[in-house]
Amino acid sequence: MEIKDILAPGSAKSAIPGTSKKRVLETLSAIAAEASVDIDAEMVLNSLISRERMGSTGIGEGIALPHGRIAGLSKPIAVAITCSPAIEFDAIDNQPVDVFFALLVPENENQNYLKVLSSVASKLNDKHVVAKLRTAQTDSALYEALI
Repeated sequence: MEIKDILAPGSAKSAIPGTSKKRVLETLSAIAAEASVDIDAEMVLNSLISRERMGSTGIGEGIALPHGRIAGLSKPIAVAITCSPAIEFDAIDNQPVDVFFALLVPENENQNYLKVLSSVASKLNDKHVVAKLRTAQTDSALYEALI
């Protein structure tokens, strides 16, 4: 499964105003709910917050991979945003985060979950990709940088 299989063009948003960790998670949840008839923003937010309570999904270098399992979701979906300015997100390197890639998968989908998460992490490990994400001036430029 590739990123283009789970990230709809309308689910990539550049330069979202970021004020707090909770506000970014709310924004990711709202975008995800718009992308899928299977879910609503509140169930996504609850899943993301629940996962964050286990430990921050801020992986360092200004990047976070919030993720969660959602009951009733028919297929994995993703949301990508860049945030301006970067916000405190309790990342492992204690640096603020400005690139967010949220991954939501059906509750019982374990195998694909790890594969997709690994694929996304690998993509975000590429400094050229991350540079394109950070300089994307439009939502479509952000989307193109990821796929």
